[in-house]
Amino acid sequence: MEKMNLQTVTVIGAGTMGNGIAHVFALAGFDVNLIDIKQEFLDRGLATIKKNLDRQVAKQTIAQKDADSALKKISPSLNLETAQDSQLVVEAASEDAALKRELFAKLDQICPAETILASNTSSISITEIAAATKRADKVVGMHFFNPVPVMTLVEVIRGLELPTKRLIQSWH
Repeated sequence: MEKMNLQTVTVIGAGTMGNGIAHVFALAGFDVNLIDIKQEFLDRGLATIKKNLDRQVAKQTIAQKDADSALKKISPSLNLETAQDSQLVVEAASEDAALKRELFAKLDQICPAETILASNTSSISITEIAAATKRADKVVGMHFFNPVPVMTLVEVIRGLELPTKRLIQSWH
């Protein structure tokens, strides 16, 4: 298996979890597409990210230049097609199994076959979500803990079709 060259991450959902996930990926230097269904949700999410970055600067946990750089790395969008150039997509939409299956089926069509599709769900079966795609071996749960920029922990959950060794190898 080839190693993944992770450069662009798409986060779907700009709410509490989504904006936190976008924040940490951007701060880590990745280009981030932040997608939601309404401009007001994107605006609110971006405002929260800015506020949280400002808080980190005030506490001297990051430099102002790093906060500025992170904000520039986030591209808001209302179009799911924006995910097409991402190597990793993290879905952080509402906890609705039907919605997640619909999103993953669409992402399966939009994204290249090598793109890893992840859900931030903590209660819906990853195997069930993966069944909506033709790439069950590339669908994982990435359960971030709240608040994401503070809690430096993420739980990775595999579905029944994903051998753990293959997942770990693809991220190194």
